[in-house]
Amino acid sequence: MTATPPSRRIRIAAAFDRAEGYAAAADAQARAATMLAQRIAAASLPARPRILELGCGTGFLTHALAASIGAADWTVSDIAPAMVRRARTGLAIDADWRVIDGEALDPALGEFDLIASSMAFQWFADLPGAVERLARRLRAGGLLAFATMAAGSFAEWEDALRQEGLPSGTPAYPDADALARLAPPGFSADVAIADIVQEESDGRGFLRRLKAIGAGTPAPGYRPLAPAALRRAMARFDAGPRRVTYRIGFCLISPQN
Repeated sequence: MTATPPSRRIRIAAAFDRAEGYAAAADAQARAATMLAQRIAAASLPARPRILELGCGTGFLTHALAASIGAADWTVSDIAPAMVRRARTGLAIDADWRVIDGEALDPALGEFDLIASSMAFQWFADLPGAVERLARRLRAGGLLAFATMAAGSFAEWEDALRQEGLPSGTPAYPDADALARLAPPGFSADVAIADIVQEESDGRGFLRRLKAIGAGTPAPGYRPLAPAALRRAMARFDAGPRRVTYRIGFCLISPQN
């Protein structure tokens, strides 16, 4: 198992702790959460399911699920303490609110009918290992449902960097086939890919949005661009359509009959 180094976990948590403007800037994340909630609502869940949410952020998915599922026994969590506080303050949901690292779930939490997460799994160092461990924490007939960044995201920004001969700090996200292969033995995966297009004022605005939503942590080993190189990339981006595409993978994993 490739665990996320403690130093990187701390940086990720700290970035989201500082993301006070997350709710206002995270348009694509809000849309992805709504789309994931719709897919979960179409699945078969028991009455008053036991639900674990990982990476709650400010509560986009929590709110959408509560509206579509109804009564449930909730454990709502995030790796960033400030995010848990923001979600808890903004949502009128009776839940067990916790700070949890989704890659290191406490066995004492038990099993769940639904484990759900929107736009958090892309931060895992060992996505296959985490998915397998989480799938084993499902009750009979349970569902692991998540939305995550997929290959092809930020194509417009990537193209601007490529045209300037500059390296990218965007992590290597999985494509649809790789997401389908995440299903452990004895489980099946239902995978769909959708593009969410975010209009941007300019390249600087795009990078500021990433920082505002706590998503400015680059791929491991990436060295930030020098100021002059970054200005070239932003100028190239500004000459284009001034939009970025979030390619989102929606993955529903459940035990095979």
